[in-house]
Amino acid sequence: MPRMNLHALLPLAAGALLAGHALAQTPPPAAALPAPQPRACPAEVPSGSRCFTSEDPLGGFYWMALPAGWNKDSGVLVVHAHGGPADTGPAKFERGDEDLKRWAITVRAGHAWVAHTYRRGGYGVTMAAEDTERARRFFVQHFGQPRRTLLHGQSYGGGVASKAAELYATADGPGGSKLRGPYDAVLLTSGVLGGGTRAYDFRLDLRAVYQHVCRNHPKADEPQYPLWQGLPMDSKLTRAELAARVDECTGVRKPAAQRSDAQKANLATIVNVIRIPEGSLIGHLNWATWLFRDLTQLRLGNRNPFDNSRVQYRGSADDAALNAGVLRYAADPAAAAELAKDSNPEGRVNVPVLTLHAVKDPTAFVELESAYREVLERAGNGHLLVQTFSDESEHSYLADAQYPALFTALLDWVDRGAKPTPQKVADLCKGYEAAYASTCKLLPGYSSPPLSSRVAPR
Repeated sequence: MPRMNLHALLPLAAGALLAGHALAQTPPPAAALPAPQPRACPAEVPSGSRCFTSEDPLGGFYWMALPAGWNKDSGVLVVHAHGGPADTGPAKFERGDEDLKRWAITVRAGHAWVAHTYRRGGYGVTMAAEDTERARRFFVQHFGQPRRTLLHGQSYGGGVASKAAELYATADGPGGSKLRGPYDAVLLTSGVLGGGTRAYDFRLDLRAVYQHVCRNHPKADEPQYPLWQGLPMDSKLTRAELAARVDECTGVRKPAAQRSDAQKANLATIVNVIRIPEGSLIGHLNWATWLFRDLTQLRLGNRNPFDNSRVQYRGSADDAALNAGVLRYAADPAAAAELAKDSNPEGRVNVPVLTLHAVKDPTAFVELESAYREVLERAGNGHLLVQTFSDESEHSYLADAQYPALFTALLDWVDRGAKPTPQKVADLCKGYEAAYASTCKLLPGYSSPPLSSRVAPR
């Protein structure tokens, strides 16, 4: 299979390359961009708001929402990087509608909102960061430069935003000088923040442990393949069929009382070793199947960036047998390096960064916050990071009142130099509870454990 680029499957546009990134794409000239078209706002967006959409010539779509009375000279723009990348095909227009509905809280808080669907589905953090920056430029071109611009990344988009904050940390100024980039501050919520080389290790572990226990993904009478590939490109396996296999082996979709003894034992081994909630087992296997297929075969030319060759798995009834029998894979160093270049943060931020993460997040482990903190501290920028945590077990969206509190804390930090403490954010949140009819669940005294305490080091 020919090697394919992580950043895009499109030809390079003409002109200078973005941020000196050799594989990046330059936005087309402003005149070539279609103008934003008015669109009825979703019901979730406050009455009186104005919504717009447009198509990006490089692929994907822009979605914008402006609250009633928003003015660029006094207003704030929130540039949103969405989660994923669950969809691995072409960009979907409806994706923007889904994100605007979910993040209407931003417009309710009085801020304008813009997002890009990304030019395609599948993996590509730098690609998505470029698309997100292009969305900001598009908004500014048509609605003006706002007083403040915040960059918000959610889930996988947290990794995208952390990469964008570094790629666009500076901008060209007069006489070749360098100015601070376009973003005044960054908000990362439920972020996948370890970079691809760390955040997805546990999913290779899951595939290896699951196959050792269940031996049905693949089945013995199906073509065999290295599990890091996710799935053969010509496989017709569906998500429903995989879920049925998981249920047959573990009974995970049944009440515990209806599971056989063998199913109970199988499920206990998998969730105890991988340290995931049983309710997220099928979801994580989906990621480790179809996303892995996209990442390793389409983006990395059928090369493996993951390594479990020396991992010692613990938590089963017989760890010795598990470690002796589990399938092992060594990473291709070049593939790992390319994935790291595309997705790993380096800590080169120069604006305030505020994060929020649910302590019991079933999808992106809270320990990823520690991995990100360590990166910024090694780069000498730990003072630009404040992390907050909530007593929740959700991933995609947390309590309403927490988001306006985060926006306010970030703007106070930028406008007045008032760096927030987690307690300050919690106090702000209490002040929003009545207006947003939600209960704050922030834990000011919490600090995330190291990622190595959750995912076996390698």
